Amino acid sequence: MRVLEPMIELGRGLWITFKQTFFNPVVTVSYPEEKRQVRPRYRGRHVLKRYENGLEKCIGCSLCAAACPADAIFVEASENTDENRFSPGERYASTYEINMLRCIYCGFCEDACPTEAIVLGDNYELSFTSRRDAIYTKEMLLETVPSSDMTTPRSVEPGVYTRSVPEMKDPQD
Repeated sequence: MRVLEPMIELGRGLWITFKQTFFNPVVTVSYPEEKRQVRPRYRGRHVLKRYENGLEKCIGCSLCAAACPADAIFVEASENTDENRFSPGERYASTYEINMLRCIYCGFCEDACPTEAIVLGDNYELSFTSRRDAIYTKEMLLETVPSSDMTTPRSVEPGVYTRSVPEMKDPQD
C-alpha cells in the first residue's frame, strides 16, 4: 500500500492538470491592444480632479501628505490672486509631487482630502525607466480641461470665490 500511495497521488495531480488544460475556457487577454477591466474598488494611479468650471480642487492644505504613511507626497502651497486664480480658495498647490516608488496605494490621501481633489484612479500602466520618471508632478496628475477657456491660471472678478471648500449637500440615497 505504501508503494501505491505516491502513484495514486501523482495520478490525481495529473488528472487535475488534464482537466484544467482541456476542459476550462482560456482566459488570455492580448494586453497592449485589449485592456482588462479593473474591479470597482481598484486603486491605481493618482488623479488630481477639477471642478466643472475648470478650477483645480486642490487647495494646498497638505493633509494628504500628512496622512501618507510612506511619505510619498510633497505639497507646496501658494496664494491665489484674482489675476492668477488656480483654485476657489485663498491657496492652491503650486507644487504637488507623488513618488510612485514609495506609494503603497493605501488610499489614505484620498480619505484625508477635504475637497476630494486626489483620487486613486483605474490606470494600472505604471512603468519607469529611471527614478526621476517615477515622481509624478502636478501637471502629470491633473485632469485635462474640456475646453481651452477653462485652463488655469485665469483672471476672475474680485470677490467671486470666497470659500475654498464648496457648500456640501446632504447625502441622498
